[in-house]
Amino acid sequence: MRIGDLAAASGVTAKTLRFYEQSGLLPAPPRTPGGYRDYPGEAVARLAFIRDAQGAGLTLAEIRSVLVLRDGGQAPCAQVTALVDRRLVEIDRRLAELSETREALRLLARRAAAVDPAGCAEGDICTILATPGGDTRTR
Repeated sequence: MRIGDLAAASGVTAKTLRFYEQSGLLPAPPRTPGGYRDYPGEAVARLAFIRDAQGAGLTLAEIRSVLVLRDGGQAPCAQVTALVDRRLVEIDRRLAELSETREALRLLARRAAAVDPAGCAEGDICTILATPGGDTRTR
């Protein structure tokens, strides 16, 4: 199947297909006598896997490592499990950070609601964001 047909069947652009090929995610297909790429039908399933793996938050490098195992004849289940577990840890850490940020923003919103702009000192940039007590340490 030619690149345009594969792009249409998989929902990605021809440019993405060429990128995946250069990145080692998609094997270089044989060429027709006219020099056109001639992808096998299995390429659609491979692209669906890449899309699903990206949706799960895996990087292209991680996806490539899974594909290398599969292409080598090994079941990549253990590696995928480790990647998913690692991604869960990262997501949990990020959620904790976002929760802390949300609380800090709520505090700033309460402070902003209590600020009278007329009372702002001319030398202050913004008292809403200033650390209470004038603490100028970097965080």
